[in-house]
Amino acid sequence: MKKFRKVLDGLTTSSPGGTMGSPSSGSAAGTPTAAPTPKEIDIQETLVSENFQMCKTVRHGFPYQPTALAFDPVQKILAIGSRTGGVRILGRPGVDCYCQHESGSAVLQLQFLINEGALVTACADDTLHLWNLRQRRPAVLHSLKFNRERITFCHLPFQSKWLYVGTERGNTHIVNIESFILSGYVIMWNKAIELSTKTHPGPVVHLSDCPKDEGKLLIGFESGMIVQWDLRGKKADFRICYDEAIHSAGWHHEGKQFMCSHSDGSLSMWNLRNTLKPFQVTFPHGKIQKDGRKESCKPILKVEYKTSRSSEPFVIFSGGLSYDKAGRRPTLTIMHGKAITVLEMDYPIVEFMALCETPYNNEVQEPYAVVVLLEKDLIVVDLTQSNYPVCENPYPMDIHESPVTCTAYFADCPPNLIPILYSIGAKHKKTGFSQKEWPIAGGLWTLGCNTYPEIILTGHADGSIKFWDASAITLQMLYKLKTSKAFEKPKPVEGRAADLMEEDPFAVQMVSWCPQSRILCVVGISAHIILYRFSKYDSNTQITSLEVRLQCESEDVISPSDNENNPCFSESGSNSPQTHHHHPASPGSKTPEGNKDTIPCLKVKERMVRVPPGYQAELVIQLLWVDGEPPQQITSLDINSAYGLLAFGNCNGLAVVDCLQKTILLCMSTLDLYGGADPYQRLTRSPRRNRQSTSDFSMRGLSNLYSDSKKRFRTSYQSLTELSDNQQSIDMERSKSPTSVKGPGRKLSLPTDLKTDLDHVNGHCTSPTSQPSAGKPRVPMGPEGPRLTRRGPGRPPFRKAQSAACMEISLPVSHTEVGYASRRAMLQQFHGVTMYSHDEHHSTPPYSWTDKESRENSFSRSRSSSVSSIDRDTKEAITTLQFGESYGRKNDALPNPCLWVGTSLGVALVIPMSIPADHEERMEVPVTMGPSGTVLMLKGSVLRFGFLDCMGSLIQSPYEVWRDLNGPEDPDRVRKRKLVHFSPSSSQDSCGEGHLAVVCSERQAKVILMPSQSVLFVHNITESSFVLRADVVSVSNSVCLACFCANGHIMTLSLPSLRPLMDVNYLPLTDMRIARTFCFTNGGQALYLSSPTEIQRITYSQEMCDNLQEMLGELFTPIETPEAQNRGFLKGFFGGNSHNFDREELFGEASAGKASRSLAQHIPGQAGMEGMKVAASGVVGDLARARIALDERGQRLGELEDRTALMMNSADVFSKHAHELMLKCKDKKWYQF
Repeated sequence: MKKFRKVLDGLTTSSPGGTMGSPSSGSAAGTPTAAPTPKEIDIQETLVSENFQMCKTVRHGFPYQPTALAFDPVQKILAIGSRTGGVRILGRPGVDCYCQHESGSAVLQLQFLINEGALVTACADDTLHLWNLRQRRPAVLHSLKFNRERITFCHLPFQSKWLYVGTERGNTHIVNIESFILSGYVIMWNKAIELSTKTHPGPVVHLSDCPKDEGKLLIGFESGMIVQWDLRGKKADFRICYDEAIHSAGWHHEGKQFMCSHSDGSLSMWNLRNTLKPFQVTFPHGKIQKDGRKESCKPILKVEYKTSRSSEPFVIFSGGLSYDKAGRRPTLTIMHGKAITVLEMDYPIVEFMALCETPYNNEVQEPYAVVVLLEKDLIVVDLTQSNYPVCENPYPMDIHESPVTCTAYFADCPPNLIPILYSIGAKHKKTGFSQKEWPIAGGLWTLGCNTYPEIILTGHADGSIKFWDASAITLQMLYKLKTSKAFEKPKPVEGRAADLMEEDPFAVQMVSWCPQSRILCVVGISAHIILYRFSKYDSNTQITSLEVRLQCESEDVISPSDNENNPCFSESGSNSPQTHHHHPASPGSKTPEGNKDTIPCLKVKERMVRVPPGYQAELVIQLLWVDGEPPQQITSLDINSAYGLLAFGNCNGLAVVDCLQKTILLCMSTLDLYGGADPYQRLTRSPRRNRQSTSDFSMRGLSNLYSDSKKRFRTSYQSLTELSDNQQSIDMERSKSPTSVKGPGRKLSLPTDLKTDLDHVNGHCTSPTSQPSAGKPRVPMGPEGPRLTRRGPGRPPFRKAQSAACMEISLPVSHTEVGYASRRAMLQQFHGVTMYSHDEHHSTPPYSWTDKESRENSFSRSRSSSVSSIDRDTKEAITTLQFGESYGRKNDALPNPCLWVGTSLGVALVIPMSIPADHEERMEVPVTMGPSGTVLMLKGSVLRFGFLDCMGSLIQSPYEVWRDLNGPEDPDRVRKRKLVHFSPSSSQDSCGEGHLAVVCSERQAKVILMPSQSVLFVHNITESSFVLRADVVSVSNSVCLACFCANGHIMTLSLPSLRPLMDVNYLPLTDMRIARTFCFTNGGQALYLSSPTEIQRITYSQEMCDNLQEMLGELFTPIETPEAQNRGFLKGFFGGNSHNFDREELFGEASAGKASRSLAQHIPGQAGMEGMKVAASGVVGDLARARIALDERGQRLGELEDRTALMMNSADVFSKHAHELMLKCKDKKWYQF
């Protein structure tokens, strides 16, 4: 039980009220009086540390950088390996498992133990791993590390426990799958080739057993040599030396002939009766030239030779196209009889595999589909139809269709929302798919009992927004919205104007969505905002366009005396940022000097357009170019459907728009929001010299996933840049930067709530509020000088689209944090961020500083030029916004609609509003609002606001119940707005009026009692790092503050006491992608983009971790292995003696002996025994444990036997030497010694 006693009104001195009159609330009545603060507040905090546990839940999307593919034809599950050591195992929808090798080495090859619930992976670090799939979370049972040879190819025959492993040296080793130890049987390369061969055959590229006789192993070497090795006789049956290199081979099911693919684009057919030369050589894509020669073709990387009862055999291969045409798309060729079908792919082919009816290689294969793994997609081709259609993929493999730029996660949504979105999105699905069901249908998945509606929103670089159903740890596409349809297509330009154009002008930066009112607000990279309303009916509409001039100069400062009698700053004038409604200039127009001015970046469609059901654009807000400079990008956004207001801000100021009346209510600079309560003493800046210094924050792509050539992303964050210790280091860093531009330049800003100074926890410090400009010469300001020299030559004013999927931060890494913390502290002292040097539990007027504090936080002329220039170039950005019922002033008796504003300098402002309560008045009477003078201070940029009542419950923002404005007219239905309010005073009759405000910055969290503005609790979240994401979320029927720091820590704090509950070092921040996409939601869940193509969902709730096993799908289900076909007496008599082949007798220790211990090292799996305990039960579990115990006992006995043999050998040698010495000295006399 937490008790807050004697929280008295007047504990701190009353703050002087602003010169502006208090706007009265529409719901308030009577004369406002000072509300009595409760004498005692009792809040019972139910959350404890045991309620939290960090755990990964599921990963969605396409595996990033895939390398290998495998399929179990009986269990019907698919495995995909990746370059980063990950393995995705897929079955029916809902069965999706992700495994990760601890080494992180690339997966070279995958082999299923068919219908055994196990998987063998071969990695680039020359290690074999055996995974147990008989549990919901697979674990490694055994590992085998090769020390002296590199693994190149593996083959596991069906129903065999001996794995053939080919190496780079050309040797073939054999591994026992059960014990995972090497057999003493080795096929050495010098034994396999002819003695007369003078060159090494190269690495092993193919291994397969003959379907006719399992005792014959076909070995293919890279140089073109093919050997069939007799495993019983330990000799080669035949050797083939071909001129061209071999890439793969495939048997006919009868085992009498096989096919090889070669590097010259040819296919060769060989008959076992005559191996001197191939009986057929074909160039499927090679044409005969005029001189009679075959044109050169690309290599055929893989071929599969599959037979069918009812038709000709299928020959399927990748590659083999001619070199005559450059830039041809990758192809998969299907040869069926005389018909040749070439399927063009969108991406390069990584691997493919034919799916057959039988797992036995000595039966007619009957292929029915081909799984093709591409670099960025997974497709299944239906072979049962002549046109080879593609099966519809049920997995969310198209998350990366356009690079993901932002994400939003909403848990516990209204239950009727998902069916409506799905029904509308289903009308726009692609057609032309095969009617056959998706063949990868293994595993078992059931809907869990603790499920609730969850929706994920992803914004993309092409301006699209996708809605995903994320309920029950699955992911399914619901609806796709294209924001670019609200604008005219940009006209292509040439010359210097092309450098100024944005590459992805519609890229989504952030989204704000209200599930209850179904209002969606989208912020784009071109400094534009689009407001959408949902409708189930199509309509003819004309989009309203508003243009805002939010570009403040230093001389455009409104003094406190100028706004005494002006409670609403909605009028545009020379002293405030200007607003426009429909500006006549088009985006292509220019001023006489040749620069854009007072025009938006994009052109909204002015004509009446017909929009389909779904989200329909209603309002577009755009920031304007000013003096040839593009607008600063929007850094914060909030929308409230009940108030009908939309607020947004950037590094220049704040703007508030009335969405119902389509007017701009407020448009003013950040400095003007303080009025007379500015806590900082700022230097006056000379006119026309308030230009941001040039700063390039170099980012590089993680790979060439979205571009063949590396793209440079120029980006900077609002007034966020690196500050070196001296000017020499600054110049040195600039000289190292590949994108540095000399001279003054224009710097673009990014959202501050994504924390733009992403200094690594072990990296050097960057300041949230400073820019280096010391020592930079001033440019003469002629009539055209500033416009021509403000930007470097040819430098685009916009950075490229901020793809969260392909950016990585380039930061120097250090192994100490001492310099990091001190430099950050120095920068914070420069900008007055560390204000609270006194006891922060006692509230003082946030703007009543002592003389000492004022001197420390102000800049004097005696400071260095670099410090002065930092202050001169600093702009305070709006980092977060929140509408809600609150108290704008200390003497407010009732809560009013308010807008809470957070800035990059750690300042929280409260702006009260007066909103008419009547519906008709609301549509006609303007909303009045203005700064109240309430200023609260924190350390670091403000990230999040949250509101609690005096019982500790979360106060939700008021909202409007959704109504379809385009629905059919119903005279009996009243078409009035229905509002749902959550007033702070509705549930506090017993403890008085007021509520608690939770304010979190990048370093600090505070709980403030309103309206007295008393700071109840303060917690310094981090000193060596900073918070990237923070949110007030509900967990286990209570609320907490969840934070994600740049050093990878995820923390939760109790509310309101801010007591630490969990601190886990989970995910070090290595690239910008994680910072831009990490988000929390209710229920103890979060997500982030783990790779450019995958979304990783995690949970920090102990309750969900306990229920996770029930929610995950089962990979293995008991299925009887299909019986082999009866071969008949004659076929069995003349077909060879493959069934008499005993691998155990041939490869076992009794006959083959032991392999050299230095060749490979056996590593027991850490989770092997635990996984076996989870998977097994009853007699089966006891047998498995007994078997493992016997294996361990046998291994110890083997070691003991080796030591005993060594001792016996030593004893024999000693006895022999003793006997020789005795014979030598037998006949000698005593004096002869």
